[in-house]
Amino acid sequence: MRYTVREVSNRLEFKQFYQFQNRLYRHCPTYVPSLDFDQKHTLSHSPCLDYCEQKLFLCFDEEGRVAGRCCAIINPRYNELYGTRRMRFGWTDFIEDFEAARALLAAAEDWGRSRGMTEVHGPLGYNTMYKQGLVVEGFDSVPQSNNLYNFPYYKEYLERLGFAKEADWLQYRFPVGQPLPGKLHSLAGLQLQRYRLQIADIGQLKKRKDLVAKFFKEYNDAFLSVRNFIPFTEKEIAEEGGNYIDRISNDCSCIVLDGDEDIAAFAICIPSLSRALQQARGHLLPLGWWHLLRAQRHYDTVDMMLVGVSPKWHDKGFSAILHDHLGRLWQERGVKWAVSNPQFEDNDALKVWDAYGEKELYIRRRVYCKQL
Repeated sequence: MRYTVREVSNRLEFKQFYQFQNRLYRHCPTYVPSLDFDQKHTLSHSPCLDYCEQKLFLCFDEEGRVAGRCCAIINPRYNELYGTRRMRFGWTDFIEDFEAARALLAAAEDWGRSRGMTEVHGPLGYNTMYKQGLVVEGFDSVPQSNNLYNFPYYKEYLERLGFAKEADWLQYRFPVGQPLPGKLHSLAGLQLQRYRLQIADIGQLKKRKDLVAKFFKEYNDAFLSVRNFIPFTEKEIAEEGGNYIDRISNDCSCIVLDGDEDIAAFAICIPSLSRALQQARGHLLPLGWWHLLRAQRHYDTVDMMLVGVSPKWHDKGFSAILHDHLGRLWQERGVKWAVSNPQFEDNDALKVWDAYGEKELYIRRRVYCKQL
């Protein structure tokens, strides 16, 4: 079959763009849809669009049906920081037909070349707050609400199109009820005392604008050495970062303060919303809001979203404090499972999982790269 690719140019095509994946995955039990209004806002009003360029492409078959979508992105802040001329692709889905995928990616790549780009990589969003990483292992696992899902044939098609692995992220799933490693518990206690650290009251923390600002400063600094990370702007912090802060509580998360009341380490975790989003099917109405509200009050799985340590305290092993506190906290609240945030396979922070007797590789994700 022959396919036609064109840039989104009207409201109908925009709606087809942000709803296409829900039709593609409608019979897939492991797919987690995003809320329509979130996608609409992100693709048209994200603060990242103050500096990013993007083009939305739709692929149509001979009968005019949508066969794929792709968002081509140029982030000049990324290219300046890393000294590259890269385009990235995200929000990329296509039917099981190689020709559809080839036509779609070719259109995106042509646009990148026209803008002077020499490489393309993805799937990635505007920055690390957005869904990223192609699933290459763990297709039977339900992803976290802020993570991508895709069919197995995506990997085959991208590699046939000349994309090669740039790096993999790993996610682990572990039972919360297992005994905490003894060394981890002892180390956590010693560190709290030695470095005059304290576990913050998150409810009080959220009332202090100075500490909220400090959190995102530490977040930017903590992840600056991580591949593909782009520090948040003040506007991004106000909108995207604020969404995370509003959702955290003492029930799931942990923030550690040092003796100067600066943020030393953090683990932003939330109740899993994946099943609730599946039930909502992309809509808050009529009952989507109820499923989401219920998921935040009654849950047996916790998603670890943002976990990091301030560069000031790097290599002190403060992750032991986070894991020790969260493990005891979750057990007290009857949580059964925790799923880690994606971490690059060469990240030293992955070593903390060696302390757990029971764990499983939940999902492996990959970012691909290609010369243009």
